[in-house]
Amino acid sequence: MRLAALLCLALAAPAAADVTVTFRDGAPKDTFTITNTSGCALQQARVAIDFDGSVGKLVYDITASGAGVEVFQPFEVVRGAASLASLPQVKDGDTFLSLSIDQLAAGDSIAFTIDVDDTLGAREITVTGSEIAGASATLSAGRMDEDIASARFTDAGQAVIRRAPCA
Repeated sequence: MRLAALLCLALAAPAAADVTVTFRDGAPKDTFTITNTSGCALQQARVAIDFDGSVGKLVYDITASGAGVEVFQPFEVVRGAASLASLPQVKDGDTFLSLSIDQLAAGDSIAFTIDVDDTLGAREITVTGSEIAGASATLSAGRMDEDIASARFTDAGQAVIRRAPCA
């Protein structure tokens, strides 16, 4: 009887509705992965990655001329393209990128590659997790973007956006 009561409590508890955004430096492409770590689907949402506040003063480097240095890479979805409502418009030197998500099931991910450079002059083409620290990831959901939450990237290159439990 005791086990049944515990199971009922566990099943009755609302599922967490978190989204994790992870940055991994790579050569020649850097990768961002957006994972719905919640127990419910994410629908009609936007995830924005804003480099304002990043330790390395980061920029997106997508063309041979412009704000970046040496190697450049355009935006390319490598996983979860069917989950996107549209592709973002990214310009060379931008510090902000926003993805429109149509639907992302619980446990699913969207990943994209792009080149990220720092503008401080140390090792501009190699960006570490510590250089993205301070940048933010924001999730807005709902028809009027009434559900908004954000998190800062850690020096491990990860931002965990905590939201209200699933309805």
